[in-house]
Amino acid sequence: MNMMSAVRCSACAAIFLLTAGGTPSLQAQAPANPGPLTLWYPEPATPKIVTNRFGTGYTYINEALPIGNGKSGALVTGGIGEELLRLNEISLWTGDDKTGGDDKKMGNYQALADLTVRVGSTNPASGYRRDLDLASSKAGVSYTQDGLTFRREYFASHEADIIVGRFSADHPGSLTGSVAVKDTRTDPSASVTSEGSLLLLRGTLTNGMAYESQVLVRHEGGEISAHDGVIDFKGCNAITLLVAAGTDYVMDPARKFRGENPHAAISKRIKTAGSRSYEDLLAAHEKDYLALFGRMTLDLGISSPEQRALPTDKRRLVAAKVTDPELERLIFQYGRYLLISCSRPGGLPANLQGLWNDSNTPAWHSDYHANINIQMNYWPAEVANLSECHTPFFDLVDSQLPYWREATAGASDLKTPEGKLTSRGWAVRTSHNAMGGMGWKWDKTANAWYARHFWEHYDFTRDAQYLKETAYPLMKEVCGYWEDHLKTLPDGRLVVPDGWSPEHGPQEDGVSYSQEIVWDLFNNTVKASAALGTDKEFRDKIASLRDRLAVPGTGSWGQLLEWMQEKKDPVLDAPNDHHRHTSHLFALYPGNQISVQETPSLAKAAEVSLKARGDVGDVREWSFAWRCALFARLHEGDAAEGQIRRFFGATCPNLFGNHPPMQMDGNFGITAAIAEMLLQSHENGIRLLPALPQVWGQGSVRGLKARGGFDVSMTWENGKLVTAVIGSTHGGSVAVRYHESSIAITLKAGESVTLKLTKNDALTTR
Repeated sequence: MNMMSAVRCSACAAIFLLTAGGTPSLQAQAPANPGPLTLWYPEPATPKIVTNRFGTGYTYINEALPIGNGKSGALVTGGIGEELLRLNEISLWTGDDKTGGDDKKMGNYQALADLTVRVGSTNPASGYRRDLDLASSKAGVSYTQDGLTFRREYFASHEADIIVGRFSADHPGSLTGSVAVKDTRTDPSASVTSEGSLLLLRGTLTNGMAYESQVLVRHEGGEISAHDGVIDFKGCNAITLLVAAGTDYVMDPARKFRGENPHAAISKRIKTAGSRSYEDLLAAHEKDYLALFGRMTLDLGISSPEQRALPTDKRRLVAAKVTDPELERLIFQYGRYLLISCSRPGGLPANLQGLWNDSNTPAWHSDYHANINIQMNYWPAEVANLSECHTPFFDLVDSQLPYWREATAGASDLKTPEGKLTSRGWAVRTSHNAMGGMGWKWDKTANAWYARHFWEHYDFTRDAQYLKETAYPLMKEVCGYWEDHLKTLPDGRLVVPDGWSPEHGPQEDGVSYSQEIVWDLFNNTVKASAALGTDKEFRDKIASLRDRLAVPGTGSWGQLLEWMQEKKDPVLDAPNDHHRHTSHLFALYPGNQISVQETPSLAKAAEVSLKARGDVGDVREWSFAWRCALFARLHEGDAAEGQIRRFFGATCPNLFGNHPPMQMDGNFGITAAIAEMLLQSHENGIRLLPALPQVWGQGSVRGLKARGGFDVSMTWENGKLVTAVIGSTHGGSVAVRYHESSIAITLKAGESVTLKLTKNDALTTR
C-alpha cells in the first residue's frame, strides 16, 4: 500500500519512536479496563469547523489527546487506517521583538507539522479505543480490523527530549503503509526531502526563525523505500519512527532571541535516540515523569459503576449534573499532567493553549495573556507540588525585561501623575510573545501580579538564594515603578490612576482590582525584605505606602465595591451583573488581603459579590475555576464543588477548557482550586480541610504543599479529619488549624509530625 500523508514536524527537540527498538512484540495488547486516571473514547478524534471572531477553520484540538515533554508535544487523533499527529514546539513564533503594541507585529504561536502514518485499511473496525493514562503519561489507540488487532502507544519523553510511540499488530508482517511529514505553512522556504530511511523538513518563518524536523523510519521485518518526501513500509512486524525537531530560538535578549541553526542538535538527537530500545526509553520516561507526578495522590471517594462505564466525553456531561468523585480526582491530576507536559525547566512557560496548537492563526495568538491567564496557568505549581514547573515563567519574564523596560520608558500613556515618563521599573501589555514583543492594551498592574508569582515560589520552597538573587530584586524594581506612579488623593490615600477591572467597566482611579494587586506587591515585598534581613529603611517606606492605599469599600446591598464609588448603573455594581470576571475579588484569591480569619467583614462583602455574579450569563470554564477557589477561601465547600461540576459542563470532549474557543488556564485553575478546598496556608498558618464538601465524605490526599516549606498529607472519614502528617523541608514553626482547633508545631528540616483529633475534636500529636 502506498501511503502519503501529512506530517507537520515539531521544530523542537521532538523525537518520535513508533515500535520496539529491540526485539519486536508481535502480540497487540487488548484494551485494558480504564484506570481511575484514564481519559478514554470509543472513536477517533474528528475535525470540527470552528467559526468565531478569530476566523473560520477546522481543528482537532477539542478532541485529540495531548502529550508533551515541556518543549514539544503532539495531539493524538487516532484515526482508523490513518494516524494524524499534530506536532508542536513551544518556541515556534512569528512576529517581532519590538512591536509598539501592534497585535499584528506581535505574531502568532505556530503549529509545526502534521505527521501522518497510514497503516491497515479503511475497512470498518471494531473494539476501538483511544486513551490517555495520566498515571503513566502514555496515550494509546487500539482496534480490530480485517482480522487483525492493531495497537499504538505514545509518550513524550522529557528525559530524552523526544516523543515516543509504537505501532504493532497481533500477526507478523501485518504492517503496510507509509509515513509523511508536511509543513502546513505556505512559505516557499519550507521543503521536504526523503533519502533512505530519513525524511527531512526545513523552513524559515517570515521573521527569520529557522526550524527543522527529521523523521527516521526503522522497521522490524519487511522493507521500506523512500520517494518524493514519503517513506513506504511493507510487510513489517513493527515500525519505529524517530522524529526530532528544533528551532533557533534562545531565551536570550542579548542575542535577539536567536541562536544556532537547529540542524546539528537535531541530528545528534536522532542518532542518540536511535541507539536506544523502546523499553529503555519508556522506563526512563516513566521514572522522570513519576518523579514529578508521583509526588501527589488524591482520593475523593468512589464513583458508581454507571459513571465509570461512560467514555470521558459523555461522562463529563453527566458529571456536570451529578457528582463524580473519581472524575473530579482526574480533573485535578489532569491539570498537573498538563503542567508537567508543557512547562519544564529550560523551556518556555505554558501559553494560552499550554503548548498544543493546530492553527497558524490561533485565537488571541495563543500568546501570554497578562490580565489573569498566564497567572492562572501557574496557580497550581506550588501547592500541587510542581515548583520546578513554575521556573519557565520566571525565566521568560527575566528575558523580556530589557525590552519591556525600554517600551515602558517611552510610553506616553504610562506617565507618572506629575506628567513625567517612566524612569524606574517596567510594565507589560495584556498580550505578549516570547521575544519582547507586546500587543493589546497596557495592563498596568500586571507587573505586580507577575511579581506575586516570584514571591510565592519562595514562600512555598523557602529557597533563600532564589529570593535574594531573583525574586527580591524584581519585586523591589516593581515597587519603584509603583512608588512613582501612585496618585495621592486629598485625604492622603494612594490610588492607582486610570485603572481597569478586567475586562469590565470604565477606567478610572482607585479601581479595586488595581488597588488590591499593588497592596499585594507591597505586602509581599515587606515580607521578602524581612526574610532577607535587608533594606529596613526601604521596607518601612513600602509598608507605609501599603498602609496608605485605598481599600475596597462595601456597597448599598452589601457587595464588595468594584470601583471606589458605587455605580448608579443597571448592571455595574448591581446584583444582576453576571460578568465572567471577578477581578475585584483578587484580594480574596489569589491574594490574601481579604480572608475569613483576618478581615471577616470584607470576606462577607466578597461573598455577596461572588454569589451575585452567579453561574449564568457571561461565564466561562475558567470563571468556574476561579469561583471554585474563591468559594474555597470562604470555606464554602459545597458551593466550591458545585463550580467543579459546572466546569465539566464547559470543557471540550478531551477536558481542555473551552472559553470558547479552547484555552487551558481553566485546567490549571481548577487544579489549584481543588487544592485550596483541601488545604490553605495564606492566613499565617496551615488550615486543614477548610472547604470539604459533603460529597467528599471519605478520602485522602498525599503531598500537598503549604507556605513555609511544609508538605501535608491527610485522611478523612465521614467528613471529618482522621490524621494529618505535616513535614518540613527547611524547618520552622507553624500554627495548624482544623475548624476551631489550633496547635503550634516546630519541626527541624526533614522532620514530620502526625496530628490526630481528640474526642473533643482538638488537634493533638498524641
